[in-house]
Amino acid sequence: MPRAYLLLENGMVFEGEGFGASGTRVGELVFTTGMTGCAESLTDPSYRGQLVTFTFPMLGNYGICYADRESPHIHARAVVVREYCREPSNFRSETDVDSFLRSEGVCGICGVDTRRITQLIRDKGVMNAAVTDAEPDEALLERVRAHRVCGVVDEVTVKEPRLLLPEGQPRFSVAMLDFGYKRSIGDCLLEQGCAVTVYPAKTSAETILAAGHDGVMLSNGPGDPAENGFCIEQIRLLMDKLPVFGICLGHQMMALAAGARTRKMKFGHRGANQPAKDLATGRVYVTSQNHGYAVDHASLDGSGAVMRFVNVNDGSCEGLDYPGKRAFSLQFHPEAHGGPLDCGGMFARFVAMMEGKADA
Repeated sequence: MPRAYLLLENGMVFEGEGFGASGTRVGELVFTTGMTGCAESLTDPSYRGQLVTFTFPMLGNYGICYADRESPHIHARAVVVREYCREPSNFRSETDVDSFLRSEGVCGICGVDTRRITQLIRDKGVMNAAVTDAEPDEALLERVRAHRVCGVVDEVTVKEPRLLLPEGQPRFSVAMLDFGYKRSIGDCLLEQGCAVTVYPAKTSAETILAAGHDGVMLSNGPGDPAENGFCIEQIRLLMDKLPVFGICLGHQMMALAAGARTRKMKFGHRGANQPAKDLATGRVYVTSQNHGYAVDHASLDGSGAVMRFVNVNDGSCEGLDYPGKRAFSLQFHPEAHGGPLDCGGMFARFVAMMEGKADA
């Protein structure tokens, strides 16, 4: 393998071996703690503009199955791993990770100390970085330090509405505002018998209401939720009219629409093992997550929102209810393609709201 480098914005350099595409990729360096879900993570639009460090020590041992993708393309800009497996062993594998990255122009680096990198992110917070096959210099360091992740929802949203149909006669019609939706969110709605129209992120509330939908799904997505002012205003209008269910970025924008605030986290939650406690029942769910921003629970007074789920590790907001409205939201991912499967019932709650059940 050719030589490759990981350059951090603090000037630290990790030398390793390159795989995937050649060249230089600059982005925000984050880490994920999932032990599985390689294809799912790489194709999750929430990773748009980021360099993803996998804390699990090996990547590629079971290859890539295209059916596991969450979107048609890889959204991570580069991959950082301890060890890369060249020869996958899995009857479902259709290609190896190296070829998959090459086909999408995504760089990878292996043979670096991912424990040390993860510790740096935990201690210092997320930081900009570059993966490159050229020896780092001052010009690249300046480029890394100047990098900003912005406008990424516009990059990942659909350009025209798309219709997803379940098997058999649809029970409900759902409008999904696409801020970077994962395919498995649509699949979960289809399993509930919903016909789903996927709309571009900046679709007006007027358009959605005129279409006669029974409910609105607000998807996950990348970036700072507060950047999306037009979308937030449309959400505010929709929450007064229809059942609304928000996931991840959709959850954050619902809170902003209600008058609460969001904040950037030190290093976020990314992986498949985050404990979220339901404050109504006391039950703890093991959840899949991918976010770098959170709702500031100290800002909920006067918003009409009530915290329903809390992260057991750090006390951050994991879900909100909106008493008096047919609306709720989750920071974690109940569709959890790649696992764990603790939270699939959250989609049934959304369906119950569309059915008009008072206790949903």
